[in-house]
Amino acid sequence: MKILLPPSETKREGGHDVPLDIASLSLPSLSAHRSAVLDALVDLAADDEVSRRVLKLSERQMGEIAHNRRLRTAPTMPAIDRYTGVLFDALDARGLTAASRRWLGEHVWIHSAPLGPVGALDAVPTYRLAAGTSLPRFPALRKHWAEATSAAIAEASPSCVLDLRSEAYVALGPVPDTVPSAYVRVVTEHGRALNHFNKKSKGLLVRALAEDRPRVASLRSLRRWAESRGVVLRDTEQPGVLELVVHE
Repeated sequence: MKILLPPSETKREGGHDVPLDIASLSLPSLSAHRSAVLDALVDLAADDEVSRRVLKLSERQMGEIAHNRRLRTAPTMPAIDRYTGVLFDALDARGLTAASRRWLGEHVWIHSAPLGPVGALDAVPTYRLAAGTSLPRFPALRKHWAEATSAAIAEASPSCVLDLRSEAYVALGPVPDTVPSAYVRVVTEHGRALNHFNKKSKGLLVRALAEDRPRVASLRSLRRWAESRGVVLRDTEQPGVLELVVHE
């Protein structure tokens, strides 16, 4: 099983003095697409004013441009540690055991806009780029990524995929029909969609999986694990969609 997570706009700075190695990232067939976006971001960072406008930065966020300027030389850290925010704070990967972190490395992809899906333990720099950003003189990110990412997922041939991404990141690489998958929505017991608890609930779900490290080879075995953990994952009338039921 693979779990697809969205990234976060907020990121932890710093890391190890080892620059990004594109060839070492998961889904290596995406290397050329990754290089193309990185080059476009570095070029954009040469002009502060254009960068501010394109990336929709406030005056206090202008430091983000420097991160993009140094993408190929900046320190790196595991992707699961790089991202902060509600989902990743709830997951709290740094508070997990070494065995649980290895499980994350084997089972979790985090879908970034400049790099596509990367493994949880892949070493990445900090950056500024959202799924909906339009880079100058560059194809729309959806057009650039979608087909190549879907093909890379198909090539990886996971037994199943649990898709916890936002719709914006799903558009950058839909799970192909050849791979069994389920898209997760967070709802109340009465089916009302939740925004406030959405990211937190997804983070807690992934943390529980990492703690238990179950052998999940299908969506059916995932549901069995969820039942044993008291996690409610229920089918919907929409094929390929599961509801993660939480109490408000």
